[in-house]
Amino acid sequence: MEKENEKNIKAPLGMKDIFPEERQLWGEMEKAAREEFELSGYYEIRTPVFEDTRLFVRSIGETTDIVEKEMYTFGDTAESTITLRPENTAPVMRAYLEYELYKTKKFQKFYYIGPMFRKERPQAGRLRQFHQIGIEAIGSYDPLLDVETIKIATRVYDRLELSGYEVKINSIGCEKCRPGFRKVLKEELSKYKDDLCELCKIRLDRNVFRVLDCKQKKCKEICKNVSSIEEHICNDCSGHFKTVKNTLKDIELEFKIDPHLVRGLDYYTKTVYEITHPSMGARDTICAGGRYDNLISDIGGPPTGAVGFAAGMEASMIAILNTRKKEREKDTSQLAPDAYIVSIGNETRNYCFKLLNTLRQSGISVDMDYECRSTKAQMRTANKLNSRFTIVIGPDELEKGVIKLKDMQTGDEKLAEDANEIVQVVKRNK
Repeated sequence: MEKENEKNIKAPLGMKDIFPEERQLWGEMEKAAREEFELSGYYEIRTPVFEDTRLFVRSIGETTDIVEKEMYTFGDTAESTITLRPENTAPVMRAYLEYELYKTKKFQKFYYIGPMFRKERPQAGRLRQFHQIGIEAIGSYDPLLDVETIKIATRVYDRLELSGYEVKINSIGCEKCRPGFRKVLKEELSKYKDDLCELCKIRLDRNVFRVLDCKQKKCKEICKNVSSIEEHICNDCSGHFKTVKNTLKDIELEFKIDPHLVRGLDYYTKTVYEITHPSMGARDTICAGGRYDNLISDIGGPPTGAVGFAAGMEASMIAILNTRKKEREKDTSQLAPDAYIVSIGNETRNYCFKLLNTLRQSGISVDMDYECRSTKAQMRTANKLNSRFTIVIGPDELEKGVIKLKDMQTGDEKLAEDANEIVQVVKRNK
């Protein structure tokens, strides 16, 4: 019985293995993100995958779904617990504050790429271990910075040939004007309390803004009947949002104002935005961000303006594949070696291995057979790997001191005198 159970061991629910043939698109997205981020002055930061639980409770909010239901939290000591990071904005802010970066250079730009963890119901593009790319600009209240982060996100998607995405923006006000809108919103939604989903009935009293973020169809319909926060924000927030809108128009970046966009985390202030894609269905957000001017002060630091976004890599890649004619995750062309060595007879194997290492030291991607298979089987592997060249070494080649090189695209064959000649031919045809 125990052996039978061992056979059924699988990856935990919501966790996914990433195989080499899928890695191409992962690498493509990471490369596009890194280059765009660094082009705009953002530099990589790597935070621990788990943090003190209090960081997320204070920053994200006690009444959010993440804190209440989705965090992976474990005992650390008798007095404390640790939590696998469900998002990376709070950890970056913690690092900025802990190392007092504001004392040496107040304005800092960071980016990150890595795994996050949320105990939610797995579905397409949304896993329990998922990956995000994101940026954080810390130390400024300038609305132009809001626009910069939105533009950078779209530049990444444009480089990845993602078409059909939509940028949605809104202002959710600040601590001065939100209380008044909270009161209005609660009064208006209370009229529909019996029709709200069970979770939103609780949100109505605990955090009414979260009702606007509900993905349930009936709640979304109800929210269409309530007031827009833009009617209630203060002059400062209104002016900030006006600058964001006008600047987006100036740089000709298309956007849509979504008056009920609030985002699911409590730390947001003023500008919030999402990038959505229709191929993702009801949960169509692939990138989300906004301004969080109170976050650093909420976790014990000085008042500091900050803005940024996080893009879900799994969701983004699904959207990308849905818009491309060819499924890149199944395209292994970038995994193909420059050359594949076919050894004929056991006496040639050591020479082939020595040649393989010489070619690799010269920057040539090359592989060989390690299963002692037949010549025919080795040639089939060379074809399957889509290797550009095949190198054949048999007893005759070994005796004559030559190397047979075949171009798999043209069928041309030649006898090379040494490894240097192989290197020159391969590099000319890369």
